[in-house]
This record gives sequence, C-alpha cells and structure tokens, in this order.
Amino acid sequence: MAEPAPVALDRNLKSDIAIRLRQVGKVYDNGVKALGPIDLDVRKGEFISLLGPSGCGKSTALRIVAGLTAATSGEVRIAGHAAAAQSIGFVFQEPTLMPWATVHDNVLLPLKLAHVARIEADRRVGDALERVGLAEFAQTYPRELSGGMKMRVSLARALVTDPDVLLMDEPFAALDEITRFKLNNDLLTLWRGLNKTVVFVTHSVFESVFLSQRVIVMTARPGRIAAEIGIDAPERNEDFRTSAEYAAYCRAASIALAHASDAKAQS
Repeated sequence: MAEPAPVALDRNLKSDIAIRLRQVGKVYDNGVKALGPIDLDVRKGEFISLLGPSGCGKSTALRIVAGLTAATSGEVRIAGHAAAAQSIGFVFQEPTLMPWATVHDNVLLPLKLAHVARIEADRRVGDALERVGLAEFAQTYPRELSGGMKMRVSLARALVTDPDVLLMDEPFAALDEITRFKLNNDLLTLWRGLNKTVVFVTHSVFESVFLSQRVIVMTARPGRIAAEIGIDAPERNEDFRTSAEYAAYCRAASIALAHASDAKAQS
C-alpha cells in the first residue's frame, strides 16, 4: 500500500485556488475502499457542498482535507498564509463542547492551545461570539443551551482562529427544520461577511442547493464525483427558497444523485 500523503501547504498554488485534490483515495486497514479516487478544485471564497448518500465518503474527504485522516493515495494541497492546519477551521456533526467549561472557554480553547496572549484571545473570542449571535451567553454552560445554540458555539470556535477554509460536516443534520433554516441563513451571512472558503457536507438536496455556489454530487462508496451543479442565484433568502428556480435546481440535483446511485449499482 502506498505511503499516505499528508496535507501540504502550497504557497505556489494557483492564486484563485484554495483547495486542490488530485487522485485522492482512501482504503481502510480492513480493506474497505471508502473514497475515490477524486479530483477537485475549490476556489478561494467559494461555498461548495458535497452531496451524497450516507456512507459515500463525504466526511472522509473532509477529514482528509483537514489533515485528520491520511489519504491512502493522491495529494491534497492547501493555499494559505500559515501552516495548513492553522488555515482550516472544522465544524463537526456534533458540537463536541466541554460540558464543564463556559461558552467563552469552549471557544477560547484553540487560541489557548496556540498560546495566544490572553488579552488578545479574549478579544477574539468576544468577536467570534458576536458574529454567531451569542455574545450575551459567554458565561453560560453547554447544558443550558439549545441544540442550535450549541452548534453556534462550535461554529464560533472554528472561526476564532480566523481560518482561510471552513470545513463543515453535516453540522445541522440533527436540528429541527425551523432551526436548520435559521442557521442556514445565518451561515450565508457569515460567509458573505468573512469571505471564507466553505466546504459543506450534507445529504440534503434542499440544503445543498440553498447554501452553495456549486454542488458536488458523489456516488455511493467508494465515493467518486459523479456531477457538479452550479447554482447561479446571488440572492439566497426566503423568496429564493420558495421560487421555481430553487425547485428546478433541487430537481436537477436529485436527478444527478439518482443517476450517481444507479451508476454505482451497475458498476
């Protein structure tokens, strides 16, 4: 088996590319082929979604980009201004908050690990909580928060280091529809204001179309890229969510997803 290739910072990567994957694949020690090979470029400031059925390798791809899992083959290149790990923020499926720590101290953790001076760290934590609408809950404990608020804390923790790239692994999947819609809207506001590159994993056609500039449709395991759908809709709001245009994009994504599943079944 080939030596796993690490995620590498590449200052010479084409100026408009934030993430580049080339022939990236993942085979687990038990022989299960989970991913690929896949090729993908993500432009700086772009919001893309990885859409596919459960178990198709979406989360595996995200963890490889983050450096949390080593690819078995291929290479991953990250363009940034610091070490690759410092250029990336990650929001997991679960908030993974420390129950004994306040909201402030949960968000503070990455800065504490990076040995950022406390005065500067406190300022950055305050800014991050303000951005996600939780400034007044800084001294609250996770047990006192709703599911949506916990996910906002997780998002603030990912943003507090000011990463170039934000990776989000089905962060809203467990939330009720009303909360999910609200967080989708707020996430888009954050993305526009901060100009981050976002890669968002979801198995929801409707969420992927509403959020993304580009939807990457993946086959069942081993996940490969079956289709890419560009979403040309500059205004993402409730009018768009109820529009014929939105419905047409969702229909196109659903058809692509069905074709991707059929292709896997026939292979």
